[in-house]
Amino acid sequence: MRVKRGTTTKRRHNKVLRQAKGYRWGRSKLFRLAKNAVSKALQHAYVGRRQKKRDFRKLWIIRISAATRTLGTNFSKFQAGLTKNNIKLNRKVLADIAARNPEVFEKIVKEVS
Repeated sequence: MRVKRGTTTKRRHNKVLRQAKGYRWGRSKLFRLAKNAVSKALQHAYVGRRQKKRDFRKLWIIRISAATRTLGTNFSKFQAGLTKNNIKLNRKVLADIAARNPEVFEKIVKEVS
């Protein structure tokens, strides 16, 4: 008995080509090129999801540091004070408070100092 695999292959090819929609030149039309482009894109997306976490943490630290410097201290002393006073606010929340509510942030810095 003979098994024809045309529909399975076509379905697999179309799946890859759908993922490659919007790519430039042959990478959106030709399966061989699309397969490679989609594979690379998925690898970059995986790496990017991890880099995003690092980038946001850096951004929050920069924002907190800028806010603490205007109040006469620096980031490391501020963090040490938070730990010593057992204030459990993460960097994301602190950066948000520093940007949106400077008066509240100033109270936190005074309590820590």
